[in-house]
Amino acid sequence: MLATILLIALVLTATATDLARHKIYNWTTYTGMLAALGLSAAGSLLIAGGWVGEEWLRRVIGWIPLSESLLGLAACGLLMLVCFVLFQIGGGDVKLIAMLGAFLGPEQGIEAMLWTFVLGGCAGLIVLIWRVGPLRLCARTLRQLFWSLRLGHWEPLTDDECAQLQPPLYLAPCALAAVAIVRFGFFDVFA
Repeated sequence: MLATILLIALVLTATATDLARHKIYNWTTYTGMLAALGLSAAGSLLIAGGWVGEEWLRRVIGWIPLSESLLGLAACGLLMLVCFVLFQIGGGDVKLIAMLGAFLGPEQGIEAMLWTFVLGGCAGLIVLIWRVGPLRLCARTLRQLFWSLRLGHWEPLTDDECAQLQPPLYLAPCALAAVAIVRFGFFDVFA
C-alpha cells in the first residue's frame, strides 16, 4: 500500500527529528498533509474518469476518498489544537496527528491519536519512574498524601520536584507505533 509506506516514511522522519532535536519540522508534516490530500484527490479523479476501480485503489494504494481525508485532517487537527491550548502539547505534534488524520481518515486517525496518547503516557510514566526511582516516587507520593490529609489541603510541590515530574515527552515514536497498530490491525484479534 503506497499510502501506508509513505505515511510510515514520514512518521519515521518525524520520529528521527523528534528524538534527535525534540522538533517535528513543518516540511515533514505539511508535505505529508499535501501528499495525503493529493493521493485522495488523484484517486478520486481516476475513479471519476473510469480508469481504475475503487476497490483496486483501496487495496493497492491505500486510497481513501478526499472527503474522508479532509475530515480526518480537520477532526484530528482540531482535537490536537484543543490539546495544544489546554495541555501545552507541541505544535509539531499537532501537525503530525493532523497529518495522520489526512492519511487515515477520521475514524482511524482518531484511533491512531488515542493510541499515540496511551503509548506516550506509558512512555512518560516509564521515564518518570526511571529518572526519579520507584521507591523515591512512592515515598514522595505517600508524603504528599499524608500532609494533604493532615493539613486539609494540597501542599504545592517545590520547583525542583515539579521539574523532576515533567520528563520530556516524545510523541512521534508513539505515533509511529500507533500507525502500525491501526494500519496493520495488531489488536483487531481482541475486538
